[in-house]
Amino acid sequence: MQKILKTLLIIVTIQNAFAQTNFIKDSLDIYINREIKRWNLPGLAIAIIKDGKVIVMKGYGYSDVIKKTPVTENTEFQIASNSKAFTGTSLALLQHYGKLNLDDKVKKYLPYFKMKDNYLTENITIRDALSHRIGYETFQTDFINWASTKNRKQLIENMVNASPKFGFREKYGYCNMGFVTAGEIIPAVTDTTWDDYVKYHYFNPLGMVNTHTNYQTFMSSENASKAYTLLKGALYEIKPSNIDNIGPAGSITSTVNDLSKWVIMQLNDGNFNGKQIVPKSVIEETRKSNMITGDGRGKGNHFRTYGLGWFLKDKFGKKVILHEGGAFGFLSKTVLVPEDNFGFVILTNSDMNSLYEALEGQLIYDLAKQPYTNFSELYYNGFKEGYDQEQNAIKKLKQEVASFKVPENAYKKIEGTYNNTVYGKITITNKNSFAEVKFEFHPQYSAKLYFKNDSTLMIAYNDESGLGVKEVAYFEKDKTIEIKVSEFVDMDTYLFKKL
Repeated sequence: MQKILKTLLIIVTIQNAFAQTNFIKDSLDIYINREIKRWNLPGLAIAIIKDGKVIVMKGYGYSDVIKKTPVTENTEFQIASNSKAFTGTSLALLQHYGKLNLDDKVKKYLPYFKMKDNYLTENITIRDALSHRIGYETFQTDFINWASTKNRKQLIENMVNASPKFGFREKYGYCNMGFVTAGEIIPAVTDTTWDDYVKYHYFNPLGMVNTHTNYQTFMSSENASKAYTLLKGALYEIKPSNIDNIGPAGSITSTVNDLSKWVIMQLNDGNFNGKQIVPKSVIEETRKSNMITGDGRGKGNHFRTYGLGWFLKDKFGKKVILHEGGAFGFLSKTVLVPEDNFGFVILTNSDMNSLYEALEGQLIYDLAKQPYTNFSELYYNGFKEGYDQEQNAIKKLKQEVASFKVPENAYKKIEGTYNNTVYGKITITNKNSFAEVKFEFHPQYSAKLYFKNDSTLMIAYNDESGLGVKEVAYFEKDKTIEIKVSEFVDMDTYLFKKL
């Protein structure tokens, strides 16, 4: 009898344990509503898929804070680098159709493709371009690539001016230009553009009616979310970036309703509603590890690699396929766990949050029946510390600028046109109490230069939230000046020489 009672007690305990781990059903609403307040996040949309069905599809908060327009499953967001999976899948699909081989050299299809090192020019393959292994440092050259007036072909032609920081296939470096390059191979082997290719092969057959690749379509949509950031700790609306020129790397705009269909297709080996949209072999090709991106981070994660438009890792013994996207005013995440037929999409309308990241951990831990940990709280504490340090550094820099007695005609001396081989030209104009900077390929941007001392200046951009406030060096003898932007855009420092 005692043995039977013990057995019953164990069964009840197990049943209670399972009942307590149903985070999605019991706690998701409460969690998100609470955490968007913590992050001062205007809005968030989420879709969760299990066993081929949408089990959650919902919006939280506002797409327009002033008008109090609620986020819904049909609110449109810029998904930025979540576009890369569409590009990677497209090139794998073209291989399936015999139009190309992923291990073909890029030069075979784009005769104008040229790197500074001729060996790279002759040997970089399509797979290399899609796997972040061409030698570029993360975000290298994105100062010129991001939202510039140069078109895709011009950006590719400009790659010859950049010196890769790493050796060929030596080290992972997140490279938007790899995807722009691969995307331009599509019109070289078909009769259509990258934009139309993804539309007719994915958007249309999946019924993704609110998904587009064009900035103007997004901006004119009644369903488009506003874009927000935090500026000096306060929520601030900003204008979304026009990144059509890097389309294959990040210009898609979409909704969780539409992307849920993409996820269902991905989890069902390319099949959607009984129709094979993409062959299973193509889906598998995109999930092969092509480049090591880093070591595992522990707690069930032992490897991190990159496929074709997807990051790959293990978590608690399961393979996880994922990507995230970031643009001015938007952050997003797509996650697939094929072994559990589980996936989700998270879209947010602020570029100053990690809730989209925290929710990944929350949902994966729930799936694996791991003990509850509030990842959002942990992430927020780290974010707040870093944000406060950055704001204090900017405050100190501005104080030092204000206290420096600028020599007469100092700003007059730095007037002129300056050139950088990778970027092009900037123009610096004396405004007496500061100097104004104009950018050749970014007419929407300007910046003010202030002397901090005789050889150091502060550069403050008109888009402070996106491009930042930075300390830069001025070399009077060489007539050169440094230009930096936010690490979110480009981690490099560009040296401009006066013409």
